[in-house]
Amino acid sequence: MGFFNFFGGGSDTNQIKEYLDKGAVILDVRNPDEWAQGKTESAKLITLSKIPNKVNEIKKWNKPVIIVCRSGGRAGNALSYLTDAGIDAINGGAWQNADI
Repeated sequence: MGFFNFFGGGSDTNQIKEYLDKGAVILDVRNPDEWAQGKTESAKLITLSKIPNKVNEIKKWNKPVIIVCRSGGRAGNALSYLTDAGIDAINGGAWQNADI
């Protein structure tokens, strides 16, 4: 784990690839305006503010989750909610990282 990752900046590309190989869902926590400016086609949008109320829905996916946002900060916040709920998730950092 790199220095930036320690502060919620996102996982390295190898970890992202591993999660994608496991069938992970890409969860984008940006706002709809940011989403409209560019996105990973297979990603699901749930804004960060809605994550606490959507944990049960995310659990029903029954898949690992790669959380992305603009830079990794909001994904780091969402990661806390999901891992506290027992969801296998990583901070993927910037949404473009999920396009590897």
